[in-house]
Amino acid sequence: MRIYLDHNATTPLRDEVVATMARVLAETYGNPSSVHEEGQRARHSVERSRAAVAALLGVNPDEVLFTGGATESNNTVLLGVLPALSGRKRHLVTSATEHPSIDAPAAELVRRGWRLTRVGVDPDGRVDPDEVASAIEPDTALVSIIWANNETGVLQPIGPIARIARERGVLMHTDATQAVGKTPVEIGELPVDFLSLTAHKFNGPKGVGCLVARSGTGFGSILHGGPQERGLRGGTENVAAIAGLGVACELAADELPDRMARYASLRDRLWDGVVAKVPGVRRNGCAEGVLANTLNLEFSGAAGELLLQALDVEGIAVSSGAACHSGSIEPSAVLVAMGRTPEQARGSLRLSVGHGNDESQIDQVLAILPDLVRRARDIA
Repeated sequence: MRIYLDHNATTPLRDEVVATMARVLAETYGNPSSVHEEGQRARHSVERSRAAVAALLGVNPDEVLFTGGATESNNTVLLGVLPALSGRKRHLVTSATEHPSIDAPAAELVRRGWRLTRVGVDPDGRVDPDEVASAIEPDTALVSIIWANNETGVLQPIGPIARIARERGVLMHTDATQAVGKTPVEIGELPVDFLSLTAHKFNGPKGVGCLVARSGTGFGSILHGGPQERGLRGGTENVAAIAGLGVACELAADELPDRMARYASLRDRLWDGVVAKVPGVRRNGCAEGVLANTLNLEFSGAAGELLLQALDVEGIAVSSGAACHSGSIEPSAVLVAMGRTPEQARGSLRLSVGHGNDESQIDQVLAILPDLVRRARDIA
């Protein structure tokens, strides 16, 4: 049986999610915009999920807009909402360790004449709120900082950064894709204007997520042609996927403390075993202030891609960086921004635990990994 340690790329569906989606696909087939009973059953399923998302995040249900996932949500904020709300402002502040779904639309804004400031990070991958404050100018329209890094699991100080943005009269967005379901993400009292998430990072289905747009932001329509999502995103809703997202949020709300403790125990068991058995290993990111499930390791003198392939042959799935970079041997931009050399970045692996992993699997990885590292170093 294979061992899956790539939960930051995507996660297996929970049985509860599968059961709900199967039931909705079979029984709740009406169009949520229809006024008859079948349509209203579908509408009820959508609105129940909206309430579950809102409860998990501490926001009002009418601030939750369903999308096709975090990439759509991020692009919507930067390329759709921001130009419409910015007036004459044409400056964006983000960090050097964002996900490509922020970096790419930011680059598109630059091509359209915007200015972009990427705030650096310290060797542990953390943004200094004071540097964000220094980067904000009179022309700044938005600050967008990732909540939890997808490669290292490093958590950013979103609260202080959001308060700085609010004090300066600047909109605040956070990509919370990796954080939701793995660490508390409650923005009810935080001055966060926009938040993106996707279901498949916390045991929900692929192809569905949401954008939280707080009341008063002036958020306008992004897809025209239908009344769905309060007229903001036209198109018949994917009811089954939205229902699956709702169940994933309900499970996260019920289980989060136990889930975090469980993940941290497995991650620490893995880290302690690697340190004891494999020389020349460094942790990318500090031990505190990171996601409980994420471990990013540099194996000095070994090629990460080679190690990944060797582990895969042994039935163990890990990542050499963000899933969006799979197949590329380019060094991780996140690790380079943290001060790692390209060689050090290429020698790093991300191991992320989650639902379905147990101690016996971790021990099996620890039994196999030392020999694979030795062989990878010999080849290098």
